[in-house]
Amino acid sequence: MHELSLCRSLLHQTLEVAARHRAVAVTALRLQIGPLSGVEPELLKTAFPLAAAGTIAESAVLNLTATCIEVYCKSCNTRCQATPSRLCCATCGSCSTQLVSGDELMLESVELTLDQPSAIQCP
Repeated sequence: MHELSLCRSLLHQTLEVAARHRAVAVTALRLQIGPLSGVEPELLKTAFPLAAAGTIAESAVLNLTATCIEVYCKSCNTRCQATPSRLCCATCGSCSTQLVSGDELMLESVELTLDQPSAIQCP
């Protein structure tokens, strides 16, 4: 299950962001996952709590956003959506295409709880 190692890497990146902002908790993460990324979203959701246990992200919600497969056609110079089994141009039918999106696994955003400074009272 490589999703656990992906979660550990994701958590490492998230905790670096949290440390830079002096956060006391990570409340949510948003990931973009393409159908060609090689990642099973449900396995990722199952593995995340295991990786986050004992960290400031242990209660964080993992939100996944699925992306579409998009290709650029070298024959007719258009961008269009494609399917995992057919990366051909939907406009002209050419298979002379270049993948534009659909293979990503990207950390889109992290929601943090910051330490609230204590109120300063002036006499």
